[in-house]
Amino acid sequence: AGTAHVFDVLLWRRPARAFALRFDGRVVAYLNRCAHVPTEMDWKPGEFLDTDRRFIVCSMHGAVYEPTTGQCIAGPCAGQRLMAVDVVERAGQVYWYPSRDVRPVEFDAIPPDSSHP
Repeated sequence: AGTAHVFDVLLWRRPARAFALRFDGRVVAYLNRCAHVPTEMDWKPGEFLDTDRRFIVCSMHGAVYEPTTGQCIAGPCAGQRLMAVDVVERAGQVYWYPSRDVRPVEFDAIPPDSSHP
């Protein structure tokens, strides 16, 4: 419980990762990219919140973000914010919506399995 779901996206047509987590009963999602240095932020896979589970904290330099807004409230990126990913929850399922900058990964045709004719 409390672990974020990390997923692949394209940011400006380049591979990137995003994450979604539930905070105060609401699902929020952001690009897994610190506003200070463009590096992934999780402490260990899917873990973004501090020990009190009140803030998103970057594992690189300790930037502290407000989970509901993505606003950096302390650390080297104070005043900046995480890039949000638009999400909605319906009937227990979470869906994310592409934007101009963040798009789904496009899978080309799956290579044929050579062991099957």
